[in-house]
Amino acid sequence: MSEIKIRKIDETRASDARIPNQPFKIWGRMIPGLDHGKWNYKIEKLKQTTEDCFPDEPYDVAKDDAIFLGAYDGNTCIGLAVLRKEMFRYLYLNDLKVNRDYRDHGVGGMLIKTCMDEAKKLGMQGVYTIGQDINLSACLFYLRHGFEIGGFNNRNYRGTPQEKSADIYFYRDIKND
Repeated sequence: MSEIKIRKIDETRASDARIPNQPFKIWGRMIPGLDHGKWNYKIEKLKQTTEDCFPDEPYDVAKDDAIFLGAYDGNTCIGLAVLRKEMFRYLYLNDLKVNRDYRDHGVGGMLIKTCMDEAKKLGMQGVYTIGQDINLSACLFYLRHGFEIGGFNNRNYRGTPQEKSADIYFYRDIKND
C-alpha cells in the first residue's frame, strides 16, 4: 500500500464514484438510549456472526448534487465518501465505504477528516450520518471518530425484509474539532 491521498472526484474520474460495495460483518447490535437528554448505548452481541452487503449505488457525478471524495492508492480509488447539503446546517454523509483490503488502515478516518474540512469550508455546523443498528462496526467507527449519537428511528424499515433494523443518527460538530 502506497501513500493514500484523498481528493474530490469530478467528471473526469466519474467511474471512481461507483466503486462496488463489499460485505461487512454483522456481529452485534447497538441499542441507543436517551437518559435526561443524554444519549448512551448498549451493545448486544449476536450468537452467530453473518455478513451483509448493501446494493451498489448508481452515482452520477455529473448529475448528482453531491460532493464525492475518493481515497486513492496511486490511481486506484479504494474508498469513497458522498456528502450532500441538507436544509439544515449539517452536511449529510450519505455514503462512506472503504475497500475491504484497506479497512483498519486509517482510510475511513482520512475520509471523515476531509468531510469535516468540506463542512468547515461551506460554513456548516458539521456532518451527520446514519448507521444501521445491526452494522455495529460502522456505528462504533463513527463514535471512535468523534461523532455522537443524536437520534434514533425504528420505523424506517417497516414493511421491508430488514423490518427489525433501526437507524441511528450520528453527528459531529466542527466546533469540537
